[in-house]
Amino acid sequence: MRKNLFLVSIVLITSILLSSCRTDNRQGQGGATPTPKPVELAVHVGSEPDTIDPTLNSASDVATMLIHMFEGLTTLDKNGTPVYAQAESHTVSDDGLTYTFKLREGLKWSDGKPLTAHDFVYSWNRAISPETGADYAYMFECIEGYNEGKLNVTAPDDRTLVVKLVAVTPYFLELCAFPAFFPVRQDIVEANPDTWTLKPETYIGNGPYMLEEWVHDSYILLKKNPNYWNASSITGPDKIRFMLMSDDNAIMAAFKNGEILFADSIPTDEIDAWKGRPEFNLQAQLGTYYISFNVTKPPLNNPMVRKALVLAVDREYIVKNIGKAGQQPAGAFVPTGLFDVDPTKEFREVGGNYYDPSGEAYEANLREAKKLLADAGYPNGEGIPTIEYIYNEGTGHQLIAEALQSMWKEIGINVTLTSQEWNTFLNTRKNGEYYMARNGWTADYNDPICFLDMWITGGGNNDAQWSNAEYDELIRRIKSSSDRKERIELMHKAEDILFDEWVVCPIYYYVDIYLKSEKLDGFYSSPLDTSTLCILQSKNDRIYPATKFSTLLYRFKHGKAGSAERQTCFCSFFHFIIH
Repeated sequence: MRKNLFLVSIVLITSILLSSCRTDNRQGQGGATPTPKPVELAVHVGSEPDTIDPTLNSASDVATMLIHMFEGLTTLDKNGTPVYAQAESHTVSDDGLTYTFKLREGLKWSDGKPLTAHDFVYSWNRAISPETGADYAYMFECIEGYNEGKLNVTAPDDRTLVVKLVAVTPYFLELCAFPAFFPVRQDIVEANPDTWTLKPETYIGNGPYMLEEWVHDSYILLKKNPNYWNASSITGPDKIRFMLMSDDNAIMAAFKNGEILFADSIPTDEIDAWKGRPEFNLQAQLGTYYISFNVTKPPLNNPMVRKALVLAVDREYIVKNIGKAGQQPAGAFVPTGLFDVDPTKEFREVGGNYYDPSGEAYEANLREAKKLLADAGYPNGEGIPTIEYIYNEGTGHQLIAEALQSMWKEIGINVTLTSQEWNTFLNTRKNGEYYMARNGWTADYNDPICFLDMWITGGGNNDAQWSNAEYDELIRRIKSSSDRKERIELMHKAEDILFDEWVVCPIYYYVDIYLKSEKLDGFYSSPLDTSTLCILQSKNDRIYPATKFSTLLYRFKHGKAGSAERQTCFCSFFHFIIH
């Protein structure tokens, strides 16, 4: 999922006592019991959304908001384990290809109208429609009928959903918890195709909260959904106010002033001062900060030029002097923390680096970069016009951009820098209207394929505008194979092709930095960059027990996990107690 500001997920699953929203205990006239004031929590997770349509969104910060207002067949518990949500049970055929879900009885949309299995059939097919143009359409490729434009997903009755898969998909229940798989209301969407997400009266969801107000570029306010199936178990705040801010310094000021109790961004020059303070938090995350090349624009259409740009980057300098939070210099695109065929080894460990990202190798890398440019016909960068590099607002992104500009100057390539507002930036990059751009990607589920299938020809998240028939065929084979060993081996081959052609320029593997008020106690971070809010799952809702991962999570939380184990804690969640 696209990385905007460093996102952490919020799960409010316990009592909240907010000093600024306490009940007024003074007696009313005639001794009447006073009406409690609503409890409201203000947080920052990102800036103004480009869209809050769950089918169209690909930004991680917006996913946090969406998971509050919508819900899939499953959701993920604090251990990252799929648990039942809109579904109450499911069965899988002996060959692992047919999933039959039974929905809960009496499900409703936020406006009180019935929600049925037919809503999922409509929504999933809407997601793959070329007219919809969803970035994540390719996620449904695991379901039969994707290539024909009509998914083999049926609703024999209002509470039964039958899904036929192309191949055994070990992460399918995780996909069912992903925002692109959320249901949307057909009558609402088709009556207001371009505007249904903009007004509370048409923004109808099925999650624990519902939209009350959206003041653009200011805040999105949610309130509890009384028609949610598990409404009586929600003990979180009555309202959640997502403050929409992009200026790191303004976010920091709001946190210091107590206007927000959670800040998902911190100015780079403030990191050292906040380290060691109880409000400062740092967690492992499955993701990669990287640079996109538009491979259709000269001279970036030359792989030798792209490789030279990759090698000219001093990643050690960036993580130590700008990141300052233990980021790991990246020597590949798929990050650390994902299992290989042998679950005791990581995909990254087996695949290795495609270049040496260490500081010690920088001078040698620089010499090779200069030779590559000369061999490509651009000695000392001569003949290469000035190239524009774009990035979205944020002090960290700006400092990295300035460092890259200086590093690329070392090989004779001049670069201009352009900062863009987040939504403008997203669309500029998506439309291919750029040369080089900041980018980031975090895992959508626990499988390396989510870092690889995004690069298929015409894929909604293929910002590089890259196309390779051999690569496309490898991804097709991976998604149609039920053999784990074959899948993993093919994924290594696919990543090899990415670096045979030097499609991307990885910078570092993510960590998550955020500020959490001391008024908020008890939390689990989310290296997956997805979130669930305010739902108490009962033991009966578990789909299968969390075994090895639960052990890893325990070791992670108590400081006993090794480096590989820390990265393997790919999806946990945190809850807040507000004093």
